Amino acid sequence: MRLSTKGRYAVMAMADLARRQGGSSEEKAVSLAEIAMRQQISLSYLEQLFARLRRQGLVRSLRGPGGGYLLARTAEATSIAEIVMAVDEPLRATRCSGKSKGCMLKGERCLTHDLWEEMGRKIEGYLASVTLADVALGRLAPEAQLS
Repeated sequence: MRLSTKGRYAVMAMADLARRQGGSSEEKAVSLAEIAMRQQISLSYLEQLFARLRRQGLVRSLRGPGGGYLLARTAEATSIAEIVMAVDEPLRATRCSGKSKGCMLKGERCLTHDLWEEMGRKIEGYLASVTLADVALGRLAPEAQLS
């Protein structure tokens, strides 16, 4: 299974935003131009992603001088799965288009359908268990997993 650039870039940008905001009580908006430069992502692509993230309530925007984006809630309260789903990134590992029809010519399910479907569920479960704070603070580093 391959995650497309929409999901990967949305997570990268949100992790950057979370790092810049840190845990300070003083809210400082971060511009998309800054994120684009640091993460080497096209500004116009980030604008599209952040419009979706804002509509889903994951970020909020501030206009005017010093404007930009803020996390709508804490990084600890935001899962990676929420970010990926907010940018309309499907996490299906099967090639079937729906539950009623299979991927074979006669509408049957392939022999490996259940394998790929379960793998997709595991990936979704894992992404739901990881918070934006985990990513932004580097808690997923191999050294941290050994303890």
